[in-house]
Amino acid sequence: MDNAQPHLFLYKPLLLAVAPLIIAMGMAGCAGLPDQRLANEALKNGDTATAQANYKALADMGYADASVGLADIQLESGDPAQLAAAEDTYRQAADTSPRAASRLGRLLATKPNATEAEHQEAEKRLKQAFANGEEGAVLPLAMLYLQYPQTFPNVNAQEKISQWREQGHPQAELAQVLLYRTQGTYDAHLADVEKICKAALSTADVCYVELATVYQKRGEADKQKALVEQLRGAYGRGVVPAARMEGVAQVLADPELVAGPQGGESGGKTDPATAQQMLEQIAPTYPAAWVSLAQLLYDYPEQGDIDKMLEYLKKGREAAQPRAELLLGKLYYEGKLLPADPVKAEQHLLKAAQSETSANYYLGQMYRRGYLGQVQPQQALDHLLAAARAGQNSADFALAQMFSQGRGIAPDPVNAYVFSQIAVQKGTPQAPDLAAQIEQQLPPGSRPQAERLLREEQALRGATLQTVTQMQAMQSQDGQEPL
Repeated sequence: MDNAQPHLFLYKPLLLAVAPLIIAMGMAGCAGLPDQRLANEALKNGDTATAQANYKALADMGYADASVGLADIQLESGDPAQLAAAEDTYRQAADTSPRAASRLGRLLATKPNATEAEHQEAEKRLKQAFANGEEGAVLPLAMLYLQYPQTFPNVNAQEKISQWREQGHPQAELAQVLLYRTQGTYDAHLADVEKICKAALSTADVCYVELATVYQKRGEADKQKALVEQLRGAYGRGVVPAARMEGVAQVLADPELVAGPQGGESGGKTDPATAQQMLEQIAPTYPAAWVSLAQLLYDYPEQGDIDKMLEYLKKGREAAQPRAELLLGKLYYEGKLLPADPVKAEQHLLKAAQSETSANYYLGQMYRRGYLGQVQPQQALDHLLAAARAGQNSADFALAQMFSQGRGIAPDPVNAYVFSQIAVQKGTPQAPDLAAQIEQQLPPGSRPQAERLLREEQALRGATLQTVTQMQAMQSQDGQEPL
């Protein structure tokens, strides 16, 4: 563990250093003393409440490492209020703890709708942490340059990553993989991704997911099988977290990965049976896996019936997993595997909407189409816009339809133009035809306004959700020992 506490003078500060400890012992006794080791173990075992209580007590006593642990839990909750609390907690410790500075920089780099000033502060914090030996700052710093090139026009991300690689910074290798993903050149560099991740596998377990992706795209079943066996063994020994098991299981079941690299040979076959075994292995102690199991049955009905899916979803909902609410709401929305029920769909989707982008999309479509008895244009706009700005690919097309058709609202060709153009840029099917139709309807005098609003909306969006998701998957590997 790194010690982020400032060094004290040796002649009288010993008393100052232990004073909070003495006070705590006097007030609560040794049995009630907050314990960071206990907090660490509780967090590892999924007991967030115990971990948070101990981190909070230690953070209040001025321990920077405990502040980082507390803020990490706040950040993981997905609650916007807790996100703000995490930022404040990191900020309080950032000046004395390189790790806190790095975490604050990462938070600001991925913060929804962050300002340019916050992106610049993110760079400052990450560079500060990096200069102080915090290797975990490398990957989020690279992501920041990749996500927001307009904010850092003088930084060439590839040159910077190459420089870090030459200097021997381990996370620079993962940053190179992130660059391949971000720039859409991943398939052209499968050999390099494999080389990087085979070398980094023991220190960056996210590479299990990357290697599984490479082998799936190439159709290398023997390598894939050996990797899965290695992963399951490592998980059984407690060396890698359950999240990596879930990530690889999702790769095995992803039909989009079996088409093979662009311009290359065809990929392999999906393996939902092995994916199901892996998810069932981790689900009892990793509740998110219950939802992934339900999604697996949704995608591969031959792996289980609707009753089994509902059983998985029940366990996911009991563990307060928003994705479980999302999938159940989707089932009632679609009316395929369960009878269509807009009221139940709305109830479950609203529970998921705070953290699940697709929930906002389905809610927006329900309100736009009047599934609940009448068109609700303002609710439709709010939810579709939230989904679109969070990266949901179909939401911009739905907004363009809404403003062009004018159902329940007055037609607005300027806004229809803005969202149809973004839908085209995202590659949404049918978007080019709709965009061409809307462009013909756009009054000539409105084009400058429409183009200006389009640029503003694009600037507001920043990087795509795909980049953020990739970064979030990788950034848990921050090159640090556990707290």
